[in-house]
Amino acid sequence: MTKNWSVARILRDRDAALCLAASSVSGFGTSALWLASGVWVKDLTGSNGLAALCVLALWVPTLLGPPLGSLADRTRRRRLLVALNLGPAALLLTVLAVDSPDRVWLLWAVLFLYGTAAVVADAAESALVAAAVAPELLGDFNGLRMTATEGMKLVAPPAGAGVYAAYGGPAVALLDAATFVCAAGLYACLRVREERPEPATAHWRARTAEGARFLWGHPGLRPLVVAGGAALLLSGLGGPLVYAVVEGLGHSPAFTGTLYAVQGAGSVLVGLASGPALRRLGERRFAGYGIVLTAVAVAAQAVASDAVALVCSAAIGVGLPCALIAALTAVQRETPDALLGRVTATAGTLMYAPTAVGLAAGAGLVALVPYQPLLVLLALARLAILPVLRGAQRAASASRTAARSSSDANPA
Repeated sequence: MTKNWSVARILRDRDAALCLAASSVSGFGTSALWLASGVWVKDLTGSNGLAALCVLALWVPTLLGPPLGSLADRTRRRRLLVALNLGPAALLLTVLAVDSPDRVWLLWAVLFLYGTAAVVADAAESALVAAAVAPELLGDFNGLRMTATEGMKLVAPPAGAGVYAAYGGPAVALLDAATFVCAAGLYACLRVREERPEPATAHWRARTAEGARFLWGHPGLRPLVVAGGAALLLSGLGGPLVYAVVEGLGHSPAFTGTLYAVQGAGSVLVGLASGPALRRLGERRFAGYGIVLTAVAVAAQAVASDAVALVCSAAIGVGLPCALIAALTAVQRETPDALLGRVTATAGTLMYAPTAVGLAAGAGLVALVPYQPLLVLLALARLAILPVLRGAQRAASASRTAARSSSDANPA
């Protein structure tokens, strides 16, 4: 059984294992830096608002995903990934000069460029993985990548905070730079065969629009991406409510960290199970079951019980990533290689950008409405996403029917 276990197959594959290791190493550095950078700015300026701009600087480039993703289709992805890791590693060295409030702008600028490189790198990595990993194992790889990412989120922020406390912000920047150099070395070791991209003949806006048109016009991909974006929008709306839930339990705000850690552990587990689940259920049902599980868990958070709160956090950790893993796997499988960078980045923008909108709206709602009714409403709103996924089911059924018709018309 172990021999045929899909996770073991991924780890035994040299190129797939190298991609996973590179993503994990760079993810560790990024997770360590995002927390330490905010603490760094807070210590220098004393301002919570200025500290929050560090996360904003990292996040804003996500809005530029469609045009940035087109860069991943202009050159061989392996070389691009090596450059996109060595570049930020060198760039991070400039923040060693941040030692006073009037130089904080330099840190924000570096973080913005860092986030921009990350958007292009994510698009290039997705396209490279689609070439390196067998189509039937893409779900397993994406699940393992989710497991590694969530695992780094559990380990890296405390590690970054510890390095910052002992040696200061420049030491965290050097740590992050070292992880990028390591990731670049891992990508350089890949043996993936890539065709030279055809020279671009259209304006960059036309190339960007081409990727967006393909995604929005694909009857199987559009419902999955829309469902993923809606799920993250509602997750953002519910984000500020966790503090109200903790207050309702009678705990200090520090208990929020425990709930997030349990949620992260749930995401680690679903990452390990996602490959077999996708093969058994298909993307649409896998995403739908995850949305239903999240809805039930969100509603149950209205119960003032520590045990219920912990179970709900774990269930949210399991359910929330399902739509994202399903959408990304479908994009990798259904998109032509020449468009994959643009389509992946566009899908990323459509799915992740709504989170910020939800966080802003949720912060206002929690101040106006009791949190228990809000939790129930957010749960019902999640269930309202499910009809969107029917489009993916109809598209899949039509695709299977067309395939059978083609097979019958052209017998071997």
